[in-house]
Amino acid sequence: MTPLSDFVDEAEIYVEGGTGGNGAVSFRREKYVPRGGPDGGDGGRGGDVILVVDPALTTLADLRYRRHYRAGRGTHGEGGNRHGRRGEDLYVRVPPGTVVRDRDTGDVLADLADPGQQVVVARGGRGGRGNARFATPQRKAPRLAEKGEPGERRWLKLELRLLADVGLVGWPNAGKSSLLARISAARPKVAAYPFTTLAPNLGVVQRGPGRSFVVADIPGLIEGANQGVGLGHEFLRHIQRTRVLIYVVDAAATEGRDPRQDLATLRDELEAYEPALLDRPGVVAANKTDLPQAAQHLPALEEAARAAGLELVPISAATGEGVDRLLNRVEELLARAPVPAPLVAAGRKVYRPGPDPRRLEVRREPDGTWVVTSPLVERWVAMTDFDNDEAVRWLLRRLERLGAEQALRAAGAETGDTVRLGPMELVLGDEAGSVEPAGAGAGPNSSGPEAGGEGGAS
Repeated sequence: MTPLSDFVDEAEIYVEGGTGGNGAVSFRREKYVPRGGPDGGDGGRGGDVILVVDPALTTLADLRYRRHYRAGRGTHGEGGNRHGRRGEDLYVRVPPGTVVRDRDTGDVLADLADPGQQVVVARGGRGGRGNARFATPQRKAPRLAEKGEPGERRWLKLELRLLADVGLVGWPNAGKSSLLARISAARPKVAAYPFTTLAPNLGVVQRGPGRSFVVADIPGLIEGANQGVGLGHEFLRHIQRTRVLIYVVDAAATEGRDPRQDLATLRDELEAYEPALLDRPGVVAANKTDLPQAAQHLPALEEAARAAGLELVPISAATGEGVDRLLNRVEELLARAPVPAPLVAAGRKVYRPGPDPRRLEVRREPDGTWVVTSPLVERWVAMTDFDNDEAVRWLLRRLERLGAEQALRAAGAETGDTVRLGPMELVLGDEAGSVEPAGAGAGPNSSGPEAGGEGGAS
């Protein structure tokens, strides 16, 4: 049993892949080898952030105190065509049953159930290319290299859904915890007041050699649980992985409620949360039959159970009466019950077509400045060394081939308008333009390293 103070079944964490190392600008310098040519190596790729299932964990409590995770950065390239090392991967341990979602989009990225299962949640950035990669017959001595690409970054929402074969559901004080204590070695807190159980408890039921199953005691459900009333909304997710449900009903009506209505309400709440739960095999455990008032409610409760397609088994968690019969029935249902499919099939690639990375988006800021964006352009900008004139000219040539000027003209930009691209500002012209790093203090028409050279988005 997991102590309440340590049980956490939801967590939000920030993950960031390592930035790639920078490429090197270097030239071969050896005696008797004049004009040795460029030999700058590539930077190493950044490390990945990887979630890995650790069966020794039972909650997400370890992620409560540390919420930011960043993988190692790739090292920079060096002369002599020496490439940088790859950044160190960062492994984050999570318990079995963890569902991983993108916090902002809600998309399910992984359903981690098997020990050792892994998923990359933030990939490291590519290493920048060294100047040896830019050498051509026409450009034999390039002084150009790329910076490392930033790694992926995102917020994740982790949800723990307990891995149990059987789920105990019922109203507060129906006797679920007493039943779990009777059939397993678990020792949950048992007391005569509502919501004694504030966190799910797990117990292993041993029925003989090679015969065992795991039972989860889910905190009491009440009417409106699917909408967050009581504690049901917080823990209904734990029922989703169970293969068989035991509806524990107070047959003696010790709380003054009608047992038939208790069963109906339980079914309604499960259906409202997830309709497929009603198709899950189940059995009704009519508890507290050791009390004399249970006899008058049993016939009507059995009729209600039969109408719902469920078998009723009278039991007493206090004395043990009927418990063996209940467990025999549960074993029969487990033998036929399928294993719930994971939210994301293990090893299966899910293709979700995204926007074309080459498609340019142009917008105008309130100050009149134009901004050109696209996933591809953002990557180029992030990997450009704006202190290197040749690197800036290379970026402008790529933008020209991508059709940046045509997109700006189509959006209404005119000659002389300012275009912002990352930390760089351009002046749109007919055939010549100026390049000015933002904040450099130069005027918009000052001559830059690409004045008169590139056309395009100049």
